[in-house]
Amino acid sequence: MAAHSQPARLLTTPPAASVELIGRSAAIGRIQELVRRAAALESAVLLVAEPGIDVESVARELHIRSRPPSAPWVVADCASLGPQLDLKLFGAPGPAQSDLESISDDSLIAGARGGTLFLRDVTELPSSLQTRLARIVRDGEARIQGQPVLTELRLVAGALPSIDADVHEHRFRPDLFRRLAATRIDLPPLRDRLADVPALVERILHDVCAASGSAPRAFTQAAVALLAALAWPGNLAELRGAIERVVARAREDVIQVEQVLPALQLERALASFVPTGNLREARMRFERSYIAAVLQHHGWRMADAAQTLGIQRPNLYRKARQLGISVARATE
Repeated sequence: MAAHSQPARLLTTPPAASVELIGRSAAIGRIQELVRRAAALESAVLLVAEPGIDVESVARELHIRSRPPSAPWVVADCASLGPQLDLKLFGAPGPAQSDLESISDDSLIAGARGGTLFLRDVTELPSSLQTRLARIVRDGEARIQGQPVLTELRLVAGALPSIDADVHEHRFRPDLFRRLAATRIDLPPLRDRLADVPALVERILHDVCAASGSAPRAFTQAAVALLAALAWPGNLAELRGAIERVVARAREDVIQVEQVLPALQLERALASFVPTGNLREARMRFERSYIAAVLQHHGWRMADAAQTLGIQRPNLYRKARQLGISVARATE
C-alpha cells in the first residue's frame, strides 16, 4: 500500500486543557505527575521552560484542577506591560497607601483573590516590584485602603531556564525565587519528548481545523513520521506554526508528506535556500534524508520503518542501498 494512502486517525477523545501535557513519554509522564501533585497543594508554582513552550496552558491546567469553575483566572504579562506593570499589578494607591503591601481594588492581585494569578515572564519584574511582591507572598495578605486582607490566591509564575543565573547574579531576588519555587516544574523541550509528537500533531491539527472552521483533516503516517523526526528548536510554537501553514494550503482531507515539506522550508530554510541540481537530484536528496530519519525514529527496525513508509521490507532494503544509506544497524 502506498504511503499516501495511510492517514493517521482523527481525534476522537475530548481534548485535555493543556496541549503541552499530552503524550505518554517518560519525560511528559513525570510532568503530568508533578502537575497532579502541585494542583493538590496551595503553594506557589514556578514553571520553567524554553521559548516556544506553552507555559500558560500548563498554569491554566493547574488552575482548573485546583480551583472551582467560578474562581478568577488572572494573567499578568511582566514583559509586555512595561511602565504600566506597577499600576496593573498593584493598582493606584490611595493617599494613605504608601507601604509595600498596599494594593487597590482594581489591581490584578485583588482581582485574583480566591483564584489564580499567573505571572508570565516573571524575571522581567523590576527590582522594586520584586520587593513588593515578595512581601505580599511572604505574608499572604495585602492592604486595601489601609485594611489588611488575605490574598487567598494561587500564584503561578513562568520563567526561562536562565532564572537560575538571574538569581545567582542578583538580578532576581532570592527570597522571592524561593517562595515562587515552593513547587518547581521544569517543562521538557520537544526534542526530549519526540515520542509525543504524533499525539501532539493530532491534537493541534484538531484545534487548528476547529478554529478555522475547516473539515476534520488527517496526516498520513509518513507525514507524521517526518514531523516526529525533527528536533523542533522552537518547541510547540514552531510545530503549531508549521501545522497551521499546512492546513491553510491543504485542499484534501488527507495531508501528504509532500504538503508538509513546504511548510517546513518556510519555517527553517527558505530565506537561505539556494537551489542546486535538477528535480530528480533534489528528490533523491530528500528521499535519503527522509528514509534515514524514519529509520532512526524507529530505532532501525526495518519492519516498523517499512510500515510507516508504506512499502515492503525488501523494497526498503533495496531503496536504502540505492540511496547509500547504511543498514548495518538495522534489525528485522
